[in-house]
Amino acid sequence: MLPADGSYVEMTSYGETMPEVRVVHASGTVITLSLAIADLPPENSTVTLRWAAAPRGRYALAGNVVAIDGNRVEVRFSGEPAIEQSRNFVRGGGGEPIVLLLPGEEAAQGHVHDLSEHSVRARFTDVTVRPGDELTLRIQLDDEIVEFPARATKVNSVRQQVPVRGPLIVELVAVFPDKDEHQARIIRRYIMQAQLRARARGE
Repeated sequence: MLPADGSYVEMTSYGETMPEVRVVHASGTVITLSLAIADLPPENSTVTLRWAAAPRGRYALAGNVVAIDGNRVEVRFSGEPAIEQSRNFVRGGGGEPIVLLLPGEEAAQGHVHDLSEHSVRARFTDVTVRPGDELTLRIQLDDEIVEFPARATKVNSVRQQVPVRGPLIVELVAVFPDKDEHQARIIRRYIMQAQLRARARGE
């Protein structure tokens, strides 16, 4: 059931998903992957790999990073591959209004870059957030609103300089550690409906 050497898998690390990670070699409980240097996960961190299991969905398998050599990462599995049905891993969205709430701070308005039932990547201006911060996110999905406690896992900040010095742009990835199945269903339904609308428009 392991992915073939030379094939590509999806890897999720700290809530960020990399869609095309090349398999160098997979055998037994160890898989060696080739990534861009900038995307290397930390040693001893936990990652999840996913690959096709047509027609039912895809396999998902968690493991620990046990070695890094240049741009190659060795992952040791901690279990057996499990089937994820297609309806349970939709990801999409983009442009939806999102509100970031931090204790003792004013609410910050932003926009979603992409969204799944497990995590969100969003952009805000002039907020102070650090990886590991606990926060609350409120997202407007058509006529419904979902609200999750979340944890920031990756934060990038850059100040706008062109054409003039402007606000601090903050892009963050946050995961929802305590999954709310009702709200997860709202997200899945919203994304699948958005995908259907996009296909109907020929996008």
